[in-house]
Order: sequence, then C-alpha cells, then structure tokens
Amino acid sequence: MPAAAPGIEDVRHAAARLAGIAHRTPVVRSRTLDELLGGRLALKAEGLQRVGAFKFRGAYNAVATLTESGPVTGVCAASSGNHAQALALSARLCATRATILMPHDAPAAKRAATKGYGAEVIGFDRYSADRQALQAQLAAERGLQIVHPYDDVRVIAGAGTAALELLEEAGELDLLVVPVGGGGLISGCAIVIAALSPATRVVGVEPQASDDVARSKASGRRERVAVGPTIADGQQLATPGELTWPIIDALVDEVVTVSDEEIVAAMRLLFERCKLVAEPSGASALAALLAGRIPAVDLRVGVLLSGANIDAERFAQLVS
Repeated sequence: MPAAAPGIEDVRHAAARLAGIAHRTPVVRSRTLDELLGGRLALKAEGLQRVGAFKFRGAYNAVATLTESGPVTGVCAASSGNHAQALALSARLCATRATILMPHDAPAAKRAATKGYGAEVIGFDRYSADRQALQAQLAAERGLQIVHPYDDVRVIAGAGTAALELLEEAGELDLLVVPVGGGGLISGCAIVIAALSPATRVVGVEPQASDDVARSKASGRRERVAVGPTIADGQQLATPGELTWPIIDALVDEVVTVSDEEIVAAMRLLFERCKLVAEPSGASALAALLAGRIPAVDLRVGVLLSGANIDAERFAQLVS
C-alpha cells in the first residue's frame, strides 16, 4: 500500500462530509437474480446518486475539502462524463467554478448535463491526446485545482463511502464485485473491505476492449494497452492509475473482463426484472456474474451498479 493511500478514517470523514448532501442510495434485492446465480445478491444502486453515478461522492469530498480552507479559483478535470458532471455540480454547491476536458466522442447527454451544472466544457481526442498533459496545462494557465477522476486520495475516500453504506445495510458479504475504470471506486471499496470485512473477496470487472487492470493483475505491474472501442465509455482507459494501482494490487483479489454483449444482457435484465436503468459501465459488474466469470453459488454478494447516465434513445438501441 502506498503511504499516500487513504485509510478507513478518511472514508469515514468523507461520509460525514457527504451526509445530507449525497443520497444514501438503496440496496436492491432480487429473487430472480438470486435464483439465476445461486447466491444472495445486494445491488448498490449508484445510478440513483446525484448526477446519476457514484462519482458525486468523490468529487464532492474533494471540492469540499479544498474549499474548507477558503475560496479557490476553480477546479478542473479530464472526464468522459460522470466525473465531469459530478465535479460540475460539486463546484456549484461549493461556490466555485469547474472547467472540464471531455473527449469529443463522449455521450451527448453527459456533455449536456455537465454544461447544465454550470461547467465550461473543452473537447479533446481521447485516442491521440495526452489527457494528463492537457489537464496540467489548463490548470497552470488558469490557476485551477486539478481534481483527478481517480488518482486523488479525496476522490478515492469519497468513492469508498458506497461500500461503507453497503456493508452497513447488507451486513457481511462473501464477495464484492465492482466495475473498474481508473480504479477510484474499487480502491475506495477495497480499503473499506480490508478494514471492516477482511474475509470478503473483492473482484473488479472491466470491458474486454480495455483490459489494462486485468493485464496488470496478471503481470504484477502497471500495464498499458491500446484503448479499444466499447460501449462502456467510462471504463476506456489505457493504464491503471498511479495511485490506484498499488491499492488494487494489494487489496483486490481478481479482475475479470466482459464483452459488450454481456454488458447489454445485464442492462436488459436489470431493466426488465429489477426496474433499474444502468449505463454500460454501471452494469459491467453484474454482467460478469451473469456470464459466469465469477461464481456466486451460496455466497452473499455485493454488486456495485456504478451509474445510470444513458439517454433513452441509446438505451433503447442497446437493449432492443
């Protein structure tokens, strides 16, 4: 574990900051899913969080921490959508401004929502540009504070509050399954599990087209992959985060991958049988269970449904 990694007390402090600001999202049970998988599932519905994703937890914790010592000029980040929206709203709530670097091919609904929360949006090409360099340049030119989507201890601690709530409501778990993009969510969740439920296995899930974390777990070091096209745009990353990777390496038991078709099947089942909408990245953890990548028989399983930011037309197109 890196010395800079947050601990369980950081997560608890984040939870106190978020109290009354973030939603305490419901834990959903489904007899249909239990029968299909042979276990007892607890679905943490983060699509019902503010801005429609878990990202609000980390973004608000970061911005609130920054502004506790006084006003800041503004905050910035590079994001394909959910962190962008979360940072935009968090900045507004904390009386500062947000500037977001967003890939040109990010979903239009996420771009519109980010602007709707009051942020300035600047486009870039995710396949050719160095987002970190662009972000650093923007921050230097405008005097902004960078709030990284995942490589930030405040963001990781905030994301971990989702697992804290899940354990408080669902009780002991044998297995926790979490979507993996840059690794902020699974890092925060793994820190909570290691402190409060160390017997629980933590398994991450990412799309086959962007399997950097799975390859890194297999080799024992940070690997870089060519970012392939996938419907799970929130998980399209070339390499694990510098801060999140050591946490994942130390505390996450396994990382598996799923296809776009398997993600769509999970989205459809969530909609038809659980009456929940999930964006592709948000459904990937359940997709791995349904596809048999992770055994669930006779286990108490927590599943993070990380977000629901998808427009009606795109959702219908995918699940029809």
